[in-house]
Amino acid sequence: MTLPVDLTWFGQSAVRLDFDGAVVLIDPFITDAPQYDGTLEAAMEGCTHVLLTHGHQDHIGNTKEIIEATGAELVAGFEVCNYIGAKNVNPGNIGGKLDCGAFTVAFTQAFHSSGLVGEDSSVYLGNPMGLVVTPKNGPSIYHMGDTDIFGDMALIEELHAPEIGIVPIGDRFTMGGRVAALACQRYFNFRKVLPVHFGTFPILDQTPDKFIDALGPNGPEVLTPKGGERIKLS
Repeated sequence: MTLPVDLTWFGQSAVRLDFDGAVVLIDPFITDAPQYDGTLEAAMEGCTHVLLTHGHQDHIGNTKEIIEATGAELVAGFEVCNYIGAKNVNPGNIGGKLDCGAFTVAFTQAFHSSGLVGEDSSVYLGNPMGLVVTPKNGPSIYHMGDTDIFGDMALIEELHAPEIGIVPIGDRFTMGGRVAALACQRYFNFRKVLPVHFGTFPILDQTPDKFIDALGPNGPEVLTPKGGERIKLS
């Protein structure tokens, strides 16, 4: 039996998934996201897990505050877990699959970088990754993280067959809208897609229009919620 899964987008790549047995925040860049005018307290209420795709600040975001306030388990790459210093961690790497109780997480390849830049030095934070979240009783969800298109996306489809895609479209640092649409059309059979990583900073594309236009009328359903709006995936 498939149970309901709700999704909330806060801006950039930050999403919340609510489903039976878990409240999951992915890449919770929340308080600095201009698309969301609510509170961090509301966004993280009931959080059981924080998942991170890589170590850039616009993805780590409010992770430390959230795990300190909620005791949520941190699921991320080994280096990111060590950097954040959480007590409750579940580290992994590309190719791994982790049991998180109400769901599993599989780490996938992503073509990007990962680290933090300070005034005097840079901190290497391991491989950038994508994440496939599979609830025990819900649709599988592929959060691509930050990435360009790559041919082994076909293997992600073959291995995991994700039903929902969370797809970066903002260009410059990730795929642009037209390339992101090509990735969805060529490699995946998504029922629904959520475009992310746009509109947060002036140097990114400001709307998902290029992505929506390139997908065309026969593509998967494109989700365009407002920041903080909760929608149903199933």
